[in-house]
Amino acid sequence: MLTIIAALAVIVATKGHAARNDADVSDLCDRAAIDAARSSGVPLNVLRSISRAETGRSVGNGLQPWPWTVNMEGTGRWFATLDEARSYVFLHFKNGARSFDIGCFQINYKWHGEAFRSIDDMFDPLLNARYAAEYLSELYQEFGNWTDAVGAYHSRTPALAERYAARFEQIKVGLSEYAGQSFPTVNSRWLGFGSVGRESALATESRSLVVGEAGSLGSLVPITQQSGTGPRPFVILK
Repeated sequence: MLTIIAALAVIVATKGHAARNDADVSDLCDRAAIDAARSSGVPLNVLRSISRAETGRSVGNGLQPWPWTVNMEGTGRWFATLDEARSYVFLHFKNGARSFDIGCFQINYKWHGEAFRSIDDMFDPLLNARYAAEYLSELYQEFGNWTDAVGAYHSRTPALAERYAARFEQIKVGLSEYAGQSFPTVNSRWLGFGSVGRESALATESRSLVVGEAGSLGSLVPITQQSGTGPRPFVILK
């Protein structure tokens, strides 16, 4: 009996540790949003709501963002670690894929990759958030309000933009105040890909995300047509 109790205690402790790890990884998106809000003037609740609309997973304490999220040409997945997400993108990149969304704010490689030095940088929650905030600021100047700007962030197709904006507003209304707002401003590489390779409650399995219909790829759509060549791909270490 004592052996069984001890085994159960280990299982509970392991699950608790995994849940804490998940919370730490999820918090990367919120901490990045704080920095981006400070530097751009975009309201924090706008950025936090978008990260949840883009990558949110339903967990015990509500809808939480996940930085290792990839939408590959219409199929979205959460990955347990950055390494797994990078490997997945690299595999498809080698096979010719170019329209895929990365990270907390689902930046599209085809349309916005040239703003980053590499695909690795697109996975950086802080750089990902800062670019999303910069782009949202441009959209706010165009539309004059955050709801319409957020809709255009997702799509220039009115019906898709309106539906996304409605989901955004629903998430924003239910968003609790973030306890970490007092965190100091963080440096560019603060996020610490130290979480790379760390196992979480997701184990090593990727999970499907609910994605929009065909043709709505890439939440960030271009204001003007770009060359779409993207940043330099991953550095291959031999």
